[in-house]
Amino acid sequence: MNPLVLFFLSFFFINSMSSKVEQSKKTSAHISVMGLVYCDICSNNSFSRHSYFLPGAEVRIDCKFKASWPKTREQISFSVNRTTNRYGMYKLEIPSVDGIACAQAAIDSSCEASLMSSSSKACNVPGYKSTTNEIAIKVKQQNLCIYSLNALNFRPSKTDAGLCGNRKP
Repeated sequence: MNPLVLFFLSFFFINSMSSKVEQSKKTSAHISVMGLVYCDICSNNSFSRHSYFLPGAEVRIDCKFKASWPKTREQISFSVNRTTNRYGMYKLEIPSVDGIACAQAAIDSSCEASLMSSSSKACNVPGYKSTTNEIAIKVKQQNLCIYSLNALNFRPSKTDAGLCGNRKP
């Protein structure tokens, strides 16, 4: 997926989240993990003019956050399943994590998203099945951290040569 598109989607997500997060002097962090799932019509692992975002796809998110403060070391691990919304976006919001100032502390994080199932019978062959690549966006004033994962995709079992040419998947 085009990094510029991902950047703009993340920017709009930050703006919508910043109004929801209360400013506080506590060390509670608001952490969000998000990503997109699309149907890769031409089976070339890129978002083309024929591709579309896939609502209703099931995604599994596995994350670990390790916080390092001078007096303590903490680790939070979790696995959850999420369904993409009508825009093909999944997200996990963790409202507050006491003791972790994610935007200021040295946090060693890793998140992985994996495809579970497609909502479309016409587009249900996994392309990019999992991703660990992420863009981390941190807003210090609100202790807000967003981890935007690379896009995942499904593709049709047969490529439409009329739309995509004679490429093989």
